[in-house]
Amino acid sequence: MDEKFHEQAAALEQSRRDDGLSAARRALQGKGKARCEDCSEPIPRERRKAAPNAVRCIACQTIFEKRKGTYS
Repeated sequence: MDEKFHEQAAALEQSRRDDGLSAARRALQGKGKARCEDCSEPIPRERRKAAPNAVRCIACQTIFEKRKGTYS
């Protein structure tokens, strides 16, 4: 029973990793925006140059990541 449980847990973990990597790849391939999709303020040229796929200004991205639990 324990071995089967560990195999299922490992498969689930790998599946989540694969899903996360796929999502990250899709995001990196996406085209960024000139204006933040949350606050509509212009995204600074420096940010767009550093992160061409950015769709939020730094302030809104920070809030977004904190809400999603991805910010450390």
